[in-house]
Amino acid sequence: MPVGSTAIPRSVIVVGAGIFGVTAALELRRRGYRVSLFDPGPLPHAQAASTDISKVIRMDYGADDLYLSLMEKAFAGWDEWNRRWDEPPYHETGFLLLARRAMAPGSFEHDSYSLLTQHGHRPQRVNADTLQQRFPAWAAGCYADGYFNPRAGWAASGKVVRRLTDQAQAEGVVVREGLAFARLLEEGSRVAGVITRDGEQHRANNVVMAVGAWTPSLLPHLGDVMWATGQPVLYFRPDNYAEFQPPRFTVWAADIANTGWYGFPAMADGTLKIANHGPGRRVHPDEPRAVDAGTEAHFRAFLRESLTALAGAPLIASRLCLYCDTWDGNFWIDRDPDRLGLVVAAGDSGHGFKFAPVLGGLIADALERKPNAFAARFAWRPRGPLATEDARYHENGQGDVAWR
Repeated sequence: MPVGSTAIPRSVIVVGAGIFGVTAALELRRRGYRVSLFDPGPLPHAQAASTDISKVIRMDYGADDLYLSLMEKAFAGWDEWNRRWDEPPYHETGFLLLARRAMAPGSFEHDSYSLLTQHGHRPQRVNADTLQQRFPAWAAGCYADGYFNPRAGWAASGKVVRRLTDQAQAEGVVVREGLAFARLLEEGSRVAGVITRDGEQHRANNVVMAVGAWTPSLLPHLGDVMWATGQPVLYFRPDNYAEFQPPRFTVWAADIANTGWYGFPAMADGTLKIANHGPGRRVHPDEPRAVDAGTEAHFRAFLRESLTALAGAPLIASRLCLYCDTWDGNFWIDRDPDRLGLVVAAGDSGHGFKFAPVLGGLIADALERKPNAFAARFAWRPRGPLATEDARYHENGQGDVAWR
């Protein structure tokens, strides 16, 4: 659109076609907006956090009732997608949470188990004996307690993003693949659109920035409250991969509040994904994304202790998955109070994808200033007393994110 022209009424540019952006574009289109979705591509973007073979779908959140309640709504959406889509995206294998010591009040596993039960769910307690019987790949002597939540599993995340992008396009969203964001088009205190790297101006009444790990670099005024963090993901292919498929092997977390270890059952082709949801390391999203030297050895040390039969499994790939971490681990979905017309939808903090069926509604509500039961947690906020997500966050002396 030429410089100086006015924006089309009820128009929105969504920047970023990951899971936050594509769900926002789809929901806003359904609410009657003219929506353009910008992404440098190709789609799904290979470096987006949501572009992977799998993500955990779970509602286990310690004592955090808000996230559990939000995830209950998201599960209804996953069930609906499973009914409607030709290839169901969500695989309900269950989620095994293991603890090295007896679960006690205040621990992530105990508080998750307790809150799930209060909500009427039926997590199944697991001890060393039942672990050996039901999930024999695990070294039962390492884990004294835990539970299995049957209402959980995984989703084929990259395929979900591709499916939603196609659906958005079919419903009238203009997908502008190949357009890279350069900066906001600002007129005084108002955001009037975006300027792309080719120098072109694109005007709209509202701009939704949903650029994941790129958020603090593209919107530097948010650098104090969020940052990009790299987390290692390794992919193995054991010869005996049938032994690592459901029901004998499921999505799992091994004393995660203390170790960060989690993983998935083997896929149909034998690929088995293991990752670490830990403090990670600060990165710039445009830097090369190689895992640190020594990462494989660290993973194999865990496998030798806990999953002995996997210790020698061939490594077929690795990935540095980038989180957009907020200072408190909560999402950041709100209008910018100092830039009229700008909505920021970011801060996945390593636990955003599972909420895919409800993310678009949360973002659209923020744009429309429509109240909902979850908006206050995700609202624009200064740094303050530190909260917790799923026991991952606390501050060390340098203010960095670390395990407690």
